[in-house]
Amino acid sequence: MRPRPHFRLMVPYWRLSAYYFFYFAFIGAFSPYFTIYLKSLEFSAWDIGVLMSLMQVMRLLAPNLWGWLADRCGAKTPIVRGAALMSLFGFSCFFFTHSFAGFFIGMALLAFFWSASLPLVEALTFTHLGAQASRYGAIRLWGSVGFIAAVLGLGWLLDRLPLSATLWVSAGILGGILACALVLPEKREERHETDRLPIGDILRRREVKALFAACFFMAAAHGALYVFYSIYLVSRGYSTTMVGILWTLGVLAEIGVFLYLPRLLHVFSLRTILLFSFACAFVRFLLIGWGVEWLAAVLIAQLLHAATFGAYHAAAVAAVNRWFAGRHQARGQALYGSVSFGAGGMLGGLLSGLVWDVAGAELTYTMSSAFALAGMIILWRGWRPA
Repeated sequence: MRPRPHFRLMVPYWRLSAYYFFYFAFIGAFSPYFTIYLKSLEFSAWDIGVLMSLMQVMRLLAPNLWGWLADRCGAKTPIVRGAALMSLFGFSCFFFTHSFAGFFIGMALLAFFWSASLPLVEALTFTHLGAQASRYGAIRLWGSVGFIAAVLGLGWLLDRLPLSATLWVSAGILGGILACALVLPEKREERHETDRLPIGDILRRREVKALFAACFFMAAAHGALYVFYSIYLVSRGYSTTMVGILWTLGVLAEIGVFLYLPRLLHVFSLRTILLFSFACAFVRFLLIGWGVEWLAAVLIAQLLHAATFGAYHAAAVAAVNRWFAGRHQARGQALYGSVSFGAGGMLGGLLSGLVWDVAGAELTYTMSSAFALAGMIILWRGWRPA
């Protein structure tokens, strides 16, 4: 009997993995350090919150447009390539301005096109994997490796170079995204029995509505983390190198989840994994808000990233892939991104920018914890176990 070929030989493993590597390397360079760069330009907390929330605003609007266009065209890679090129163009605006208006225009352009890519690449990855969807983590973990490389490398550089180095490193990574996008192979979805089912019928299912509502609150809970976490740590005496180490610790924990994802999915249901992730988020943000003076509390909070992002995101995209099959796959992933990272992230980013100046960091992260609790309750009540 001939042995089955390894799944890395059956899918374009390294080309997909390279894209995830550079995509999340950009997040590793941009999210922790770009806010510090903005603060060095004397933008207020509200200004920083508004600028960073543009990433979520565009995630609310753009992915649905790109997902609809991909479904209409029957191809994803041309959109991914065009989006990568225009993202680099939008980011280049930051080299020529220090004004709020200039940064607003650059962020809007960057976010509109950059947000187009990931839902389409997620759908493309699941299409290539086919029946081996549980192997998603083995590809996605390279995104976590890219994040670590960027957050550690740039953190080390910024202890030795001006904060403007953030721009050059981030632009270089966007160039890597473009190079990877140019070699991504297209694969059309196989016909599925749900192809003739209107997407509205899927969206009206109780468990689908519960998942999307819960994901909205989970993304809102992470708003203060992605906008102000690095600023918070630096203000409490942590060096940029230590900031990078702490971000890296969280992503290393995330990689562990992705490596063991097939086993987790074999033992636990998607609903159970998600409920556990929300409970961990509730604890994590309380630790960040009230325990920042104790390194042990900060370390535990970062280790919980394994659940609050790694397990949560893997289970959420797997559920969306299960419910939105066939020709609905790209739009399903786009809707997940829009509702969670878009609408939820926008709310979390804007509210954290407002509350940060008025009530302080501790109450801002308490608000994040409350968002996570709300999401857990919605998911528990709305998605009934089979």
